[in-house]
Amino acid sequence: MDVAQAPPCAARWELQAFPVVLLLLSVLPAPAAEPALVRVLREELDRSFRILKEKADPPPYFLSYSVHDQHSYSISATLGTLINASEGRSRLADVSVRVGDYKLDNYHRLRGQFMGQGAGALTLSLDDDPDSLQASLWGHTDRKYRQAAERLIRIKTNRAVKVEEEDTSDDFSREDAITGSAPQADLKLDLPAWSERLKKLSAIFRQYPHVLTSKVVLHVENRNESLVNTEGTGVQHGRNYLRLMIMADARAEDGMNLDRFESFEAANPSGFPSDRELQTRLEEMARDLDQMRRAPLAEPYVGPAILSGRATGVFFHEILGHRIEGHRQKDEAEGQTFAKKLGEPILPPFLSVVFDPTLRRHGDLELNGWYDYDDEGVKARRITAVENGTLKTFLMTRSPIAGVAKSNGHARRQAGLEVVARQSNLLVESSRQVPEAELRRLLIAEAQLQNKPYGLYFRDIRGGFTTTGRGGPQAFKVLPVVVYKVYADGRPDEMIRGADIVGTPLAAFAKILATSNRAEVFNGMCGAESGSVPVSAVAPAILVSEIEIEKQRKAQDRPPLLPAPTASAAGI
Repeated sequence: MDVAQAPPCAARWELQAFPVVLLLLSVLPAPAAEPALVRVLREELDRSFRILKEKADPPPYFLSYSVHDQHSYSISATLGTLINASEGRSRLADVSVRVGDYKLDNYHRLRGQFMGQGAGALTLSLDDDPDSLQASLWGHTDRKYRQAAERLIRIKTNRAVKVEEEDTSDDFSREDAITGSAPQADLKLDLPAWSERLKKLSAIFRQYPHVLTSKVVLHVENRNESLVNTEGTGVQHGRNYLRLMIMADARAEDGMNLDRFESFEAANPSGFPSDRELQTRLEEMARDLDQMRRAPLAEPYVGPAILSGRATGVFFHEILGHRIEGHRQKDEAEGQTFAKKLGEPILPPFLSVVFDPTLRRHGDLELNGWYDYDDEGVKARRITAVENGTLKTFLMTRSPIAGVAKSNGHARRQAGLEVVARQSNLLVESSRQVPEAELRRLLIAEAQLQNKPYGLYFRDIRGGFTTTGRGGPQAFKVLPVVVYKVYADGRPDEMIRGADIVGTPLAAFAKILATSNRAEVFNGMCGAESGSVPVSAVAPAILVSEIEIEKQRKAQDRPPLLPAPTASAAGI
């Protein structure tokens, strides 16, 4: 797994009870109608489920249809020239068929195998034509049922010849039916205007010959989701997702590749910084790269450090977040770091960790990891996973685990993949806060106490990854890009390059001493078994008494022999 505004008013629809007093019909509001696509899905769902219940052996006990409708724009520019400007539309459907019962069904995990059900996503017509949509869903449902029935036979055989599993909780939870709709995403992007804007921004890098390659990219998606199931749930919701990305890289004389990456997320174009602010950020990135290529190489180090708020967000996402995803507690191929620790302390008592997919902003910044309903049609909700250091719950789908029987709205996936528990908006909260200047003073004091010549400050970060499987090391790696030595004797800070943070989760958390009183936001995309999903982390800077860094891998190629075209030759 790795990571690179006020809510709109929701227009709800629901089936209402027929009034007992008929004379009131003229003054009662009429029930809102189901959206057209949801109605088509519901009709085919009911027809397929009824026939399969009558004719199939074994019959299904649950069926769901979900449709992912995406209208996207993509623009890329480099050095003042346009390299891509495109618009596209797709509509994909996922069909889930469950055979057996809530206790044991075809989604039961076989040891050493992921629970994928095959067949992938179904491509649907872009038109709301009932005949076309129902014909496509009919054929796909039949294929999915056959796969489900065959897999249930393998599962029952496997259980008969294997030792009993440690976690014998049910395979699927019973949840209340939900009906509702939120406004559909329908943002229209002016491709020509934005193409010109990105060309002008990308041209700024022409002034910096040490920047070898660079690109400015805008990706816009209107994502609309519709889901119905045989328990009565029917929801439709949407969101705009805009991401402006700036990428640049350089190379040091010893062959080390250096890169800087900045991204800006918004729900509409007005949420992006102004062109003047973006220009300032591009210029800072170019200066960082120039300083980085001249900076000395990092050496292996163990000692005190400060992680900025963005770095802390990635740190918690990788080390804690992935290890409290519910399905990992039940899968015996996983390391199950925290599976037996409900009600036990896992963090220092001054720290709490919340996951809140209902939160759309932090201060002036929009968050990536929000949604109205998860990918099983469960309402998004805020949960406190760790309270005052103590583990309270896991991120849950409708797959129960020992100690947690219900979903808490964290089933997520990319179209065509099976849902698993995933992170949303992660928030690190602290009751031991100090101003950032005091946090720096404490870092220097800790370095002096340990007889270290310096501590480290990790200013910015590009992502990280972790391994959670039992077959590999329970380790993580966080990938900083801007790192400084903070000298204990008062010398000026010194930038270094080529440092990666490494460690193991249980040891890492025990070293946190204090946090700053200002939170920062890291927005990104997280990749795992169920594909790529947008996430956010909101966290203060942290002081740790001990962190380990190792050298980054280094390429062998020197910088280009040919000098880059000068700014004047480029016409700037």
